[in-house]
Amino acid sequence: MYPSQLSNDERLYGMLCHVLAFVGFVIPLGSIIGPLVIWLIKREQYAYVDAQGKESLNFQISILIYGIISSILIIIFIGILTSIIIGIAWIILTIIGTIRAYEGRHYQYPLTIRFIK
Repeated sequence: MYPSQLSNDERLYGMLCHVLAFVGFVIPLGSIIGPLVIWLIKREQYAYVDAQGKESLNFQISILIYGIISSILIIIFIGILTSIIIGIAWIILTIIGTIRAYEGRHYQYPLTIRFIK
C-alpha cells in the first residue's frame, strides 16, 4: 500500500504504535504495553496498523531481551557499554519508526527478532 492510499487515521494509529514505546520512560514495561494496546484495538480495522503494531512490538520485545542480556554482562563490565549503545539505538530507531509510520511508509527495525508474525 502506498502512503497516498492510507487514511490519516491509519497513519496516526501506525505512528502511535511506535511513539507509545516512550511510555516506558514512565511505566515499567510501558514500551511494550503502549504499542500493544493500540495494536490490539486497531489491528482488525487497519492492515497498516496491524503491520506496524507487530513491527513495533517485535522491536520492543527484542530490545527488552537485549537489555536483560546487557544487564547481566555488566558483571564483566562490557554490559555498561552495550547498555548505553542499546539505549541510544532504542531511542533513535523508535523515532525513525515513528516518523516513517506517520509518512505512511512501512518500517522494519534492524536486529529485530520476529516473535509476532
